[in-house]
Amino acid sequence: MIECREVHKYYGDYHALRGIDLDIRAGEFFSLLGPSGCGKTTLLRVIAGFEEISSGVVMIDGGDMVSVPANKRPTNMVFQSYAIFPHLTVAQNVAFGLRRDPRSRAEKDAAVEEALSMVGLAGYGERAAHALSGGQRQRVALARALILKPKVLLLDEPLSALDRKMREQMQVELIKLQRQVGITFVLVTHDQEEALVMSDRIAVMFEGGIAQLDEPESLYARPVSRRVADFIGVMNFLPVTVLSEDETGARVDVEGLGEFDIAPGQIAAKNENDADPLIGFRPEAVSVFPEGQAQNAARQSGGIIDEVVYYGDMTYYDVRLDEEDGTTSEPVRISMRNVYGRDIPSVGTRVSVAWSPASMILFR
Repeated sequence: MIECREVHKYYGDYHALRGIDLDIRAGEFFSLLGPSGCGKTTLLRVIAGFEEISSGVVMIDGGDMVSVPANKRPTNMVFQSYAIFPHLTVAQNVAFGLRRDPRSRAEKDAAVEEALSMVGLAGYGERAAHALSGGQRQRVALARALILKPKVLLLDEPLSALDRKMREQMQVELIKLQRQVGITFVLVTHDQEEALVMSDRIAVMFEGGIAQLDEPESLYARPVSRRVADFIGVMNFLPVTVLSEDETGARVDVEGLGEFDIAPGQIAAKNENDADPLIGFRPEAVSVFPEGQAQNAARQSGGIIDEVVYYGDMTYYDVRLDEEDGTTSEPVRISMRNVYGRDIPSVGTRVSVAWSPASMILFR
């Protein structure tokens, strides 16, 4: 549905987009994820036609968009601010894009009701827009965009103004809505969890370029670089000595974990600035047990709990692993789901840490 080829965008001397190559499939929920200033909103505005590219090609549904203005493109956008007109009713806001539509008044009214029903606001047409909650205003903005039946819906951080509970609810609603209407959604967000929950695929952006484009599970489990790994969720990093490496994998030695083998699929593809190698693992990839009680674990290490943070369903432990010289490492973060009957060890408790080499990633 969307193709970008060697897209560059300059603002004076500032290089905002640096050779973007991207394919977004028809009917896909696609996310552009990255920190502030990485170029994700600029790329969205380039697709929408609000920004002209400096060089490259942008195609939508097979058509070159080089000379096509924003109002002629098969796209519509939901902005971060929603841009709801407070002096109009809900129905008038939704119908705003139909002002020049040749359909009859009755046909337009039917289209408004259909759009409102689609976003769960059936019967809200006569309500004043200023009397709506934040979640309802977001739904009105969606209905106003969808009533024009675009081939692509562009979403510029549409949930950022909502509280956490409403944001989580709207994430599910957007997933359902996208499946219902079947059009391509492109979401811009800086929220890693939001992107992982909602997307079919995610492009992680840094400094105007795409660092990794992958499905959420692959992006989380097998990041291609330590920068992506550090940005997506929580990743522990430990210094590592690479003892040997060939096409069958690598043999490594990690303080606190010892020697073990790494398969080729666990070795990150990119070497960033010739940095020293590191071993990375996610907090949920290891487990904490009372000392000597770890069961069915591929490997075990000893350690001392440095901090405990309780979240209700989960507890996070900072654990200092025992090193060969009798000292302990910098704390690593370990998460455990709270199960009825399982005690939560306190700070200073000696524990066993159970882990598997298969959960480790080598960043060179």
